[in-house]
Amino acid sequence: MKKIIVRTTKRKEMVDITDDVQQIISNLSIKNGICVLFIPHTTCGITINENADISVRRDILSHFSRMVPEDGLYQHLEGNSDAHIQSTMSGHSLILIVENQRIQLGTWQGIFLCEFDGPRTREVWISTLSSSEVNNL
Repeated sequence: MKKIIVRTTKRKEMVDITDDVQQIISNLSIKNGICVLFIPHTTCGITINENADISVRRDILSHFSRMVPEDGLYQHLEGNSDAHIQSTMSGHSLILIVENQRIQLGTWQGIFLCEFDGPRTREVWISTLSSSEVNNL
């Protein structure tokens, strides 16, 4: 397993980690297979979305904040219930296809760490399976 360390700078932000993930895949011996990304945090998530227009990220975060406001009536007393809920909405893992040592994404897609309770130092765990390992499952 490999790890990417991401230092966030805001309470809520989406950090593009596409190049970091690709760099790890390029350095591994896996040519074709799958790559699993996992976020081991309860107030942070991961997603794939458009990486060409930064306003998409702003819209996503804005919509999350409207759906799950920071000042809601929550029972959890640490003041970050909204972050727990938003991380559940974004999800904690992704499975990516690897072909010719390249992660396969659509033209406008990027991989984003979704911070909902920053700033913090976060980890993204990465594990891979080669095509031969996948076919033997």
